[in-house]
Order: sequence, then structure tokens, then C-alpha cells
Amino acid sequence: MSPLFRRTEKKRPEDRVVTLIRKPGCHLCDDAQRVVEAVCAELGSSWEQRDITEDEELYRTYWEQIPVVLVDGAQHDFWRVNPDRLRRALTS
Repeated sequence: MSPLFRRTEKKRPEDRVVTLIRKPGCHLCDDAQRVVEAVCAELGSSWEQRDITEDEELYRTYWEQIPVVLVDGAQHDFWRVNPDRLRRALTS
């Protein structure tokens, strides 16, 4: 099989990492955190949060989109986090 079409091994949800990029006082960030916490607890995935006001690179990259959710370092969602979509991303 060509390397272009080789399937990568599927990661288990407990091997995935969700990163929530947020800022203090952001109600959408609070909503996103509740979704991330619930879905990660359900699936056994780990999660972390990063404060956009404490990281200049994150600020430059995401300031118009927060809250931003990354799955394994790749942008997954921003503004509103859909729990079903996040669950699918962590299990596929």
C-alpha cells in the first residue's frame, strides 16, 4: 500500500489530549469548559487549559476565536463547542 494511503493507527480516547484556550471573564469559555470537562470525563481523555492572556503566540493565533478547542494539538472548534462533535473527534 502506498504511504499516501496508509491508515494511521486509531488512538484510544484515553490517549487523546484536549486543550481549551480561553481567557478570564469569558462566558463562552466557561460554557466550553463545561463541555470539555464532561466529554473528557465520560471518555477518559485528559484535558488542559491555556490562558490566552499569558501566551503571546496563542494570543496572536487565536484572539478572534476564543474559546478554542484543540484535540492533540490540532484546532477542533472555536466559540461554541458541540459535545457530540467533540465526542466523535475523540473516538475516531
